[in-house]
Amino acid sequence: MILEMIMVNDVRVGVKVFNTYGLMGNAALLHRYGFTEADNPYDIVNIDLVLVLQWSLTLFSNRNGRARLALWLRLGYTECVSRNAEYFEISPDGELQVELLILLYIILLKEDAFYDLDLMVLTANNFNGSISMILSAKCSLTRDESSEISRDLLLTESVCCALLWLADERESAYGLSLADDDIKAMKSCMNDRKLFNSLVLRVSEKRFSKN
Repeated sequence: MILEMIMVNDVRVGVKVFNTYGLMGNAALLHRYGFTEADNPYDIVNIDLVLVLQWSLTLFSNRNGRARLALWLRLGYTECVSRNAEYFEISPDGELQVELLILLYIILLKEDAFYDLDLMVLTANNFNGSISMILSAKCSLTRDESSEISRDLLLTESVCCALLWLADERESAYGLSLADDDIKAMKSCMNDRKLFNSLVLRVSEKRFSKN
């Protein structure tokens, strides 16, 4: 197998050439290049759309959950998609995708509010004011205005409870071991790259969940 690198600038013979993997989290590095880095500052955590729908089943039927997801999609929002996986991202500083917050907010709307919003969307010519429509009972906002204000208004007590449920379910996938134990194990298995990579991902997930 030959590694071929395409240069975009002229390079003198004998000069060292460096390749960058990009600003990627450990999951992406492991998937694309087969390695991870401890304390990766670009790490992110994904919340699968399937997990969000699983949470919605604790509230009502799958049909009702799908109806609210369909409304969210009609408003012009979407999740991240990679290799047929649909998910939302939590950034290295713990910032949640506003699209996730809006979806949770819509799912948690009372029946009357949901049907009113659904009717409003069906009769609207465009959805540029979708955040304004969702938050119309609280404040008149548009999508182009401060995203921080919109985010704060979306973080209701019910939405925060939903986020805690998602975090607990996400963390439970990594077992009952403590993060400190995983860190110790990670430091002692440097030669077992498969186990090391697995522990790096576990530690990262638990750190995000704790925050």
